[in-house]
Amino acid sequence: MMQDRHKEVSENSQTENLGAHRWTMHRENGQVVVVISGDWIAREGGMSVGAADHILGHDADTAEKISFDVKDVGRWDSGLIAFLWELRSGAAARDMVFDDAALPASARRLLALASANEIDVAVPADNSSLSHQLGGWVIGLGGKIFGAIEFFGDVLLGSVVGLRGQLKMRAVDLLDCILDAGSLALPIVTIVNFLVGGILAFVGAVQLSRFGAEIFVANLVGIAVVREMAAVMTGIVMAGRTGGAYAAHIATMQSNEEIDALNVIGIPVRDYLILPRVLALTAMMPLLYLYGCAIGILGGLTVAVGMLDLTPTAFFEQIRLAISGSQFLFGFGKSIVFGALVAIVGCRIGLQAGRSAADVGRAATSAVVIGIVGVIAVDAIFAICANAVGF
Repeated sequence: MMQDRHKEVSENSQTENLGAHRWTMHRENGQVVVVISGDWIAREGGMSVGAADHILGHDADTAEKISFDVKDVGRWDSGLIAFLWELRSGAAARDMVFDDAALPASARRLLALASANEIDVAVPADNSSLSHQLGGWVIGLGGKIFGAIEFFGDVLLGSVVGLRGQLKMRAVDLLDCILDAGSLALPIVTIVNFLVGGILAFVGAVQLSRFGAEIFVANLVGIAVVREMAAVMTGIVMAGRTGGAYAAHIATMQSNEEIDALNVIGIPVRDYLILPRVLALTAMMPLLYLYGCAIGILGGLTVAVGMLDLTPTAFFEQIRLAISGSQFLFGFGKSIVFGALVAIVGCRIGLQAGRSAADVGRAATSAVVIGIVGVIAVDAIFAICANAVGF
């Protein structure tokens, strides 16, 4: 009888030899017994790919249980765990009992941990209808709007605290941001406003010369530059130059987990990163606006003197009569709002960026686009409000 049983086991045994590791299987009392021996080190070739299909093949279809004999196992690492996990998944697919009682305790714990971390991928519902898409878009937009309002309120409260001198903000960071948003931005602000002033004077000269009213080119240039163009063009330039830089800088810190490090060690991100940039750009924008007004008028003067033979004295005298202090205050107030808007948008988008290099580029692009559109939209609101009050 013992000889017959030995013969049955031998006839149902299969072996795989790969280096120092080995597994064999046989049927015993209605179950599949897998005998594991040798060293199962993954980097040394100690892995058996596709073993489950071989062990749990047609010969094992009638078995209800799979168990192990590991008394001859030597060193092992993830190579053995991968082998066991493959067998466990195959046994579950065949409704077989996976008996791991004979396995090492550490191997059982690793298998249990792998089972606990297994992710069930749910098939998403079919939300392709227009109502679902529209509802998702509205919900997402509402969340972004409320998030932006919350961020703006946090920055506003931080600014109030800053006026009391209670911020955890380094003076060197604020000065560095002021330098970047101030004097380093003068070249591009100079070029853009000078060209805009010249274009306004050129367009005005072409039209007004038909009526012999060339002198009123000064009125056109002065009012347009002081009231609208200096503030708007400077805001657009700073949105492209500084707002995008803010978003890229903060997004890079986000991808490098520097923001997480600041939060862990207790440094307020608002005080350390956001407020220095917002305060610096908000303070520098009015100064850049006044500088842009001077440069824009100078550009208009250059075109007027070159095309219309006007004297600089007549040009400036006409501008003095056309422009009032309220026009300057109107543009000055808009420039403050534009500066705060560009800085807040850049910082907000930078904090929302993902962790990859592509996300940094997308954050910079979004900051520039939203900043420019925001400047133009806010300027339109100012124009509507000014018209409503008769200004």
